[in-house]
Amino acid sequence: MNLRSLVWKELRERPTAMLTGLLAIFLGVAALVAIRHITVFSEREVSQQLATLGANILILPKNASLQDYYSADLSDATLPESHASTVLMASLPGVEQLSPKYCLPLEFAGKQTILTGILPQEEFQAKSVWQSASMFTKTKHVGCAKADSCGPMDNSPESLATRRSIEKLDDNALILGADVAAASKLKSGSSTVLFGEQFRVVAVLPSTGTVDDGRIFGHLHTVQRLAKAGEVVSAIEVLGCCEDAAGQLVPQLSALLPDAKVVTISQVVQTQVGVNRLMAKTSMFVLGVLVLVGGASVASSTSANVRERRREIGTLMALGATPGLVARLFLTKAAWLGLVGGIAGVGVGVTLAIVIGPQWAGVAVSPLPYLAAGAVGAALVVALSAAFIPSLRAARLDPCSCFQDA
Repeated sequence: MNLRSLVWKELRERPTAMLTGLLAIFLGVAALVAIRHITVFSEREVSQQLATLGANILILPKNASLQDYYSADLSDATLPESHASTVLMASLPGVEQLSPKYCLPLEFAGKQTILTGILPQEEFQAKSVWQSASMFTKTKHVGCAKADSCGPMDNSPESLATRRSIEKLDDNALILGADVAAASKLKSGSSTVLFGEQFRVVAVLPSTGTVDDGRIFGHLHTVQRLAKAGEVVSAIEVLGCCEDAAGQLVPQLSALLPDAKVVTISQVVQTQVGVNRLMAKTSMFVLGVLVLVGGASVASSTSANVRERRREIGTLMALGATPGLVARLFLTKAAWLGLVGGIAGVGVGVTLAIVIGPQWAGVAVSPLPYLAAGAVGAALVVALSAAFIPSLRAARLDPCSCFQDA
């Protein structure tokens, strides 16, 4: 009978001997893999936001959530639309554009959608009282390292996907996110009905990979009228080309609007960074649990197995089995436990991450082969390390003493 036959015979005859260790390794690996996958993709999302959103500033209601930049305006709380006028009249340096927005949930094309009202930039410029505002003077910001980095203004409706604002928008015009357009089969030039009124689709935004793909954009005052909400907004986005100016704007805007919450995109992202750090620390804790609990369970069950099989070990040695063969018998069993528990844990962990990632951290998750391989390797190392001392003790047993046991 060779080593493989001995191992399989032991596993078949004593299936519960290592069940505790196997379960501990499986649960530890599953939790570790799920958390690490979500953390990795959440960190990538944060990096992407920092790279693409620059120095944008949000003016939000006091109790608005900051968990995600693109959905921060979905709070039920509102701000007076007049706050936009207050910001403009203050003529604060660094204000390039303002984009007040109001969100109204509705069902469209059989799906829950957000109708977002936007005030086009031409509405600001139409009022002569605002012409002294700094955003219309086009003067360079003193001391700004990136004052010339904005480039020419794109006035097309599709620019809403990147500029977060729009130059012109008629009262009966709509702009559709990519997912809404695909679900409704509508395209630029099509007509549709919302709340019993006829609207014309003037543009379909390119896919952005954000919640904007599932939104419909219309004129702010039209959306306010449909919602019967009055002159209120869900958020005001302040766009500044210059990061230096944006950094100075936060305390100035906070002092100007004490009843609002003013945050930069870096602060919004910092909220997610904090979540990422918490998940990273949690993954290290889970790794510690895997090492301690999983290792202790494998060591305990292996030690108990050695005590129970003293007579069988003595018999094997009396028949010519070497101490190395006896040690390999127990180590091979531990290796199988580590591999099976690790592979099963990886499968369940990746599945959990894919399912709960979009809900937990707002990010899409896909399998990471290097992380899966590392988790299986860690499980194998933990199992072998835990079984090493009990296996060494088994190899050092004296056959004569084994047969003296009752």
